[in-house]
Amino acid sequence: MATTAANRTANFPATTTAPASAGVMLPAFTLWWREIVRFYRQRARVVGVIASPLLFWVVIGSGFGTSFRSGQAAGQQHYLNYFYPGTLVMIILFTAIFTMMSVIEDRNEGFLLSVLVAPVPRAAIVLGKVLGGTTLAAAQGLIFLVFAPFVGVQLTLASFGLIVLTVFLVSFALTALGFAIAWPMDSTQAFHAIINLFLIPLWLLSGALFPLSGASVWMRALMYANPLTYGVEALRTLMYPGAPATFSLTASILTLVLFALFMFSLAFVLANRRTTKPAA
Repeated sequence: MATTAANRTANFPATTTAPASAGVMLPAFTLWWREIVRFYRQRARVVGVIASPLLFWVVIGSGFGTSFRSGQAAGQQHYLNYFYPGTLVMIILFTAIFTMMSVIEDRNEGFLLSVLVAPVPRAAIVLGKVLGGTTLAAAQGLIFLVFAPFVGVQLTLASFGLIVLTVFLVSFALTALGFAIAWPMDSTQAFHAIINLFLIPLWLLSGALFPLSGASVWMRALMYANPLTYGVEALRTLMYPGAPATFSLTASILTLVLFALFMFSLAFVLANRRTTKPAA
């Protein structure tokens, strides 16, 4: 009898072990693809992301026109030329930040709860959501490069590659920032309030509208501390190589790398923080 019981135990092992984790890459890829599909099913949103900054660029750039002078270097005589990199960053900012409203929507709809109880590490959730927003923001920003020849921008293969890298770093950092803001939020109204209070000044003080050299001392200090300034400066340096640069291209890209790593780490820490607040 003991031998028979032992054989049965060997043939039919217990199945009460904990479920294995699905890993990081597959869940991250699934969440990334979900962000892509969700965005491009909302066609009005796609059009608005490009049309609004384009209108903003044309109206403000034409309004200032030749009354604005940032220097005598090539590509800096007309305000449309100067404002072009700032408009590209605006497209990235709007897309990256507002894409992360899906975090709040997923919580309210109960989808986030189903993801949190699955055997999926929090790192996969953060990575998937952030990469989804990064892809959308970078793609929208690069589409705007079709207008580059109209402002005297002549890209080589090397400069285009560096622009793609810069756009990716800015998109990744801003998307991670949007995730960090959206994660503790309960409503899209609160999210919009934070956006208006914090992120619009972040763009205004990035050198997109006026150069650092023309700012007052206290404002210049804020612009130096603003990591988005280095993204605008890097794009302007790559698009207009003859323009005077406040920072070197290497320093700007390294700052963007540190900014992206810091924001992703912050998003990861917030997503892993223990809380008694319900996820959905």
